[in-house]
Amino acid sequence: MDSPYQAFGSREAVLALVERFYDLMEQTEPELAALHELDAGGKISRRNRERFGLFLLGWLGGPDDYVRQHGHPRLRMRHGRVPVDAAQRDAWLRCMFVALDESTLPEETRLFLRQRFAEVADFLRNVPG
Repeated sequence: MDSPYQAFGSREAVLALVERFYDLMEQTEPELAALHELDAGGKISRRNRERFGLFLLGWLGGPDDYVRQHGHPRLRMRHGRVPVDAAQRDAWLRCMFVALDESTLPEETRLFLRQRFAEVADFLRNVPG
C-alpha cells in the first residue's frame, strides 16, 4: 500500500467516510456530537465536516488542501479547548471504526487505519480518565 488515500481510490470515498463518521456520531454518541459546532437544526455543521474532510485527505496521503487553507493542523492545540478523556476518545473511535468497517476498504487497510486512528485519538487526550 503506497498510501491509505490510494486504497480509498478517490477523494469522494474519503469524504463519504467523513460524512458517515459524523452521521454515526450524531446517532450514537450525542455527548460527543454536542462538543462540535452545530447548525440551526442541531446537526454537526457543514464547516466541521468539510474541515475534517480536508484534514483527512492530507493525513491519508492525498491532497494537502487543509494545510494550504488552514496551515499546520496542530492537532493538540486545536483540540485543547475541548476536554478529551478516555470516554471521549473511545466514543470517537467507535464512530470511526464503524464508518471504516462499512467502507469498501481492504481489510489490511482498515486494520492499519484502526491502529493509526487509535494512536492519534489517544495522543489527543488532555484530561485524566
